[in-house]
Amino acid sequence: MIYQFPWIHTPVRTALAIWNQLTKTDILELTKSSVMMRERSRVEDTIHSMQKAGARSLQVISDFDMTLTRFAYQGKRVPTTHNILNNRLLINEDSTKKMKELLNRYYPIEIDANLSPEEKLAYMVECWTKVHELLIQQRIRKDMLAHAVRESSAMLREGYRVFFDCLAEHRVPLLIFSAGVGDVLEEVIRQNDVFHPNVHIISNYMDFNHAGILQAFKGQLIHSYNKREGALSHATALRELHGRPNVLLLGDSLGDLSMADGVSEAQNILTVGFLNDQVEDRQESYMNSFDIVLVKDETMDVPNAILRYIISETRKVHRKKVDTT
Repeated sequence: MIYQFPWIHTPVRTALAIWNQLTKTDILELTKSSVMMRERSRVEDTIHSMQKAGARSLQVISDFDMTLTRFAYQGKRVPTTHNILNNRLLINEDSTKKMKELLNRYYPIEIDANLSPEEKLAYMVECWTKVHELLIQQRIRKDMLAHAVRESSAMLREGYRVFFDCLAEHRVPLLIFSAGVGDVLEEVIRQNDVFHPNVHIISNYMDFNHAGILQAFKGQLIHSYNKREGALSHATALRELHGRPNVLLLGDSLGDLSMADGVSEAQNILTVGFLNDQVEDRQESYMNSFDIVLVKDETMDVPNAILRYIISETRKVHRKKVDTT
């Protein structure tokens, strides 16, 4: 008896395409209504390549404010690290008002889709320089920072513990690159019990005098649109990042895309952009820039699913080694 197998006559290229699709693991979270992709096949190919290389080849680079933290909760904006400092515990009423005015004035410029990063650059320098000068004038006490964070409504995104703990368990470095205030950022992570040894932070750090009073900010100012320079100067100093050519990059601003520029011999870079605000105005530019765009998504569902998929290969290899011993 002769059996007919019509698929044998399928062109080789088509057959290979079908085989590639069948051998890929579906990530259901990528089908969420909040997820947008310009080139789904490229995203899938990149994730598949990162899975084959495993966790030992992976590093995660992320922004902090409005990326690892929520943008809003129950209809109200969640404070950034600078907003947390806008607290009567730390600064007086007049400075509170001035700081709020500064942030309200410059934030629309930062997210203006009609302005190029080059056009925004001077405004960002001006904004954060004025904010830092205002904070220095208030002689903020270091011992009050933890209290201010505790009193604030700062919130990491839903699923943050899975994200931080998974990276720590598999010793995947997490480089947090923030234009915010590093001292406050650290306190937020610490109070959420996820400040693991694999976490490294590049940010604007306060310089306190011997009495614990803020007297300056350390080093060069980091803002949303000069992260490339910071990436190039800092990344090489972190030995944990060496030999990890695959990058999962998370951000909420187009300026965050340059955070991976310091990665030497990069092989696969997958970028995930959180589009939190003014969606209609910015959607096109985000779609043209990030591999995956998450629209008004306050969770870590998609990054967590991608990590689970990449690490699944590492677990398989580990099990095989155990079985043969």
